[in-house]
Amino acid sequence: METVLCFDFGLKRIGVAVGNTLIRQAQPLSIISAATNDAKFAELGALINEWKPALCVVGLPLHPDGAEHEMTVRCRRFANQLNGRFGVATALVDERYSSAVIAQKRGEAVDAQSAAIILQQYFNDYAES
Repeated sequence: METVLCFDFGLKRIGVAVGNTLIRQAQPLSIISAATNDAKFAELGALINEWKPALCVVGLPLHPDGAEHEMTVRCRRFANQLNGRFGVATALVDERYSSAVIAQKRGEAVDAQSAAIILQQYFNDYAES
């Protein structure tokens, strides 16, 4: 059994979810909303140290037609930084429809729920059975 952390990256907040490869069930974990990049990466480091994930999944935003945009580039960079700073493997998962699933809900809790939806999609579509 291996732990998997998932991040829904945003400029203001990063939603975090957790799951494992045994039960393959994602659950919201927390929201990182530190003011600076250094503070955000300090919080990320603390989570990675606590959970010791085998993999970090990062949601990859795309236009409805699959085309990339500015946030796509930022999310790829964020995934590369996770790998480079913490030595953890990363995977990118198309998050085009995760926000629509919870569009009715409001508030910051949405970020962690979005991360859980992205992680569940990873378990359902990408992870080996």
